[in-house]
Amino acid sequence: MGEFELIRRYFAASPCAQAASGVALGIGDDCALLQPGAGQQLAVSTDTLVCGVHFPVSCDSFLLGQRALAVSVSDLAAMGAEPLGFTLALTLPDADAHWLEGFSRGLSQMAEACAIALVGGDTTRGPLSLTLTVFGQVPAGQALPRSGAQPGDLLCVGGSLGDAAGALPLVLGEREVTDEDADCLQQRYWAPQPQLALGQWLRGRATAALDISDGLLADCGHIAKASGVALQIERDRLPLSPALRRVAGDQALACALAGGDDYRLAFTLPAELQPNLQAQWPETAVIGRAVAGQGVQLLDGQGRSVELPRAGYQHFGQSLGMQGD
Repeated sequence: MGEFELIRRYFAASPCAQAASGVALGIGDDCALLQPGAGQQLAVSTDTLVCGVHFPVSCDSFLLGQRALAVSVSDLAAMGAEPLGFTLALTLPDADAHWLEGFSRGLSQMAEACAIALVGGDTTRGPLSLTLTVFGQVPAGQALPRSGAQPGDLLCVGGSLGDAAGALPLVLGEREVTDEDADCLQQRYWAPQPQLALGQWLRGRATAALDISDGLLADCGHIAKASGVALQIERDRLPLSPALRRVAGDQALACALAGGDDYRLAFTLPAELQPNLQAQWPETAVIGRAVAGQGVQLLDGQGRSVELPRAGYQHFGQSLGMQGD
């Protein structure tokens, strides 16, 4: 199968590549043409996923298609953006029809869930890797940066933490657990749901935001540094799912703090907006606050500072395992 036949069969003709709002011209020309609405800014983010670093060699291609797009679209959610389109640069060791059919199907399923269209890309031969660039739009001046947190703001997250990290030993085949809890955690790993609606609601409300990819501690460190504040995390307020507690046991807290791959939003919010937040988004949790200072502090139930676990994944440092960006 040649490159152009591969593109036509598995991508140009797939459901995720059909006409969509905000796309003036999609696959088939030298460039796609996107049409943001009046008064909108273009939000752009690129992620690369490499076999053996971000996903196991033997993983199911349908699950990989879902995950690859979800982790990229999560960046749009973190900026409060509405999705427009995405490109895919796919490097393949060979044109395996079964693998491509599954990948295309998973990609399309997540694209439909996120209301985003495939608008172009490239294919080439080589070690398996995926590079996705996502495009979105956000009203001018309303994007959610990392740099606006103020002392007194609440530190919040968009839901339970650590589930994907708790699934990692199962994903890598290091443990064999076949029950409802294991299925729940693996679903959170392979099909994270970008918090697009929450991100858009936070426009004009949150003072800083990002999505948690490299671990809560590491990513909160980015907000703290960009904003010039310290973030205090209250250990006992971290939202841990019952499934994570049962599967990970005494490692559940470490999964939530440093495991990564959550793709929940972490954000700071003026305290007076908390009742409105939790009325609209009851799954969110307040886990701490911003104070004067620098860095990230972990507090126990009595408000005492406790030792931080290793702070998360770095591509050119020590690894916790398969991670997203």
